[in-house]
Amino acid sequence: MLNDLKNLPNDADELKAIIAGLAADLNSQTMLIEKLKHQLSGLRRQNFGTSSEALDQLELVLECEEIAAAADQVQETGNPPETPRLQPKRKPLPDHLPRDEKIISPELATGGACDGCGGKLKTLGEDITEELEYIPGRFRVNRFVRPKLACTCCDKIHQAPMPSRPIHRGRPGPGLLAHILVSKYADHLPLHRQSQIFAREKVEIDRSTLAGWVGASATLLEPLAEAIARHVKMGQAIFADDTTVQVQAPKTGKTRTGRFWTYVRDERPWAGDDCPAVYYRYTPDRGGKWPAEHLADYKGWMHADGYTGFNKLYDKGKVTEMACMAHVRRKFFDIHKSQGSVVAEEALKRIAELYKIEEFARGKPPKERREIRQARAKPLFEDLEVWLQSQLNACKSGKSALAGAIRYALSRMKRMTPYLEHGFLEIDNTERMNAIGPRECAKAERSIRPIAVGRKNYLFMGSDRGGKSAAIAYTLIETAKLNGVDPQVWLTDVLSRIADHKINRVDELLPWNFNQQTRMESAA
Repeated sequence: MLNDLKNLPNDADELKAIIAGLAADLNSQTMLIEKLKHQLSGLRRQNFGTSSEALDQLELVLECEEIAAAADQVQETGNPPETPRLQPKRKPLPDHLPRDEKIISPELATGGACDGCGGKLKTLGEDITEELEYIPGRFRVNRFVRPKLACTCCDKIHQAPMPSRPIHRGRPGPGLLAHILVSKYADHLPLHRQSQIFAREKVEIDRSTLAGWVGASATLLEPLAEAIARHVKMGQAIFADDTTVQVQAPKTGKTRTGRFWTYVRDERPWAGDDCPAVYYRYTPDRGGKWPAEHLADYKGWMHADGYTGFNKLYDKGKVTEMACMAHVRRKFFDIHKSQGSVVAEEALKRIAELYKIEEFARGKPPKERREIRQARAKPLFEDLEVWLQSQLNACKSGKSALAGAIRYALSRMKRMTPYLEHGFLEIDNTERMNAIGPRECAKAERSIRPIAVGRKNYLFMGSDRGGKSAAIAYTLIETAKLNGVDPQVWLTDVLSRIADHKINRVDELLPWNFNQQTRMESAA
């Protein structure tokens, strides 16, 4: 660029050379400005509406670490965590809470006679055990009164055993545990906040105690989460995605990046008979070995983004990739939003036509969906590919954001053509909006939302073991929601029965079986 306009040369060739140099500089600066505007627009949308809260960082670290420690102790010893000396002592349950008393007498089992000699029983005393329960909106205390009876002939003492409880020798009832889990992993309330809420009801439960209950509950419910995983992997097509979560790095005072993976089975768009389900897994990083491990026994189609780590799955030949049109559309949307590109706008319009056909085909059986796509979507899809290639050839710079979006679209569309041939496949991996509202079918990106909302509240996990407990809770709660089952009601029922339930019959506790059971009972 010239520093002194007064010293411009008089020679026309020299002036042309200067102008050419200025034009090149201007073009380079224009490209840089467009790139920065595109990045800034994306960051603004990503962060829009977010606000940081003055959370108690120490409370959150301790909460996550205590959940992990509790889960590990239950897994290793089979018993709930013992209360350390430094933790608060157990306080008596408040007298103001209403009591529901249940008398569990051995007379019911023995018929009032000693099962040893047949003699008459007399009362010696009784043991009283109190359990803190929660019914939505209020606390109650269940009192289990177990009279001790002695035989008048041989003095043998009879007492009915305590019914099984979710946490051995623990105070929480199944309804309270379900409420804590749903509040933390569905309503995104950290445990120290729940402790404060309970204190307003004059029920003092320390955060560390709640953390122990959550960890023990996650370990107890893990077989049920694995049953959901088996159901997901039985589908002929699943949806996969992942998202980040910050994890406390021990002894550093810093965090590192962990990962939640989600695998969804949802056959409702093509009128499938099997129930929808979502399976979460936590890993300490984003290595490609993790999805290969999670889906080692899966064979079928997988809707996913272009993450190269999935290639280990595809290379084995058991899993076939199905790309996502929503990721293609998103890049053009960002460019149109930030630059007002006419080409990006036209790409969005063409993609919208494909989505209109999908809305029409939604809910129809696979054979009919294939016929619709072959007749209406295939010509539009092929024409879109030809048009994108022509626009790429016409781009002034191959380094522009628009050129990058077109190249990405062309590469992903090659892996998207199977949806035109198979009616049980989808055009994308995400939830879309129609004129009525959100689609009922839940894809992988929708299943990521609870984690995205939750991490704005708890900010990070305390450990890898805490991440595993969270993945178990998310699996159960989100699967229940997919099936129209209230997770609070369902988990209360499960936690009241799972301790005595046979492991080889754990499928009976799945949410869709619970849904069918309640419908049958209400019909009767």
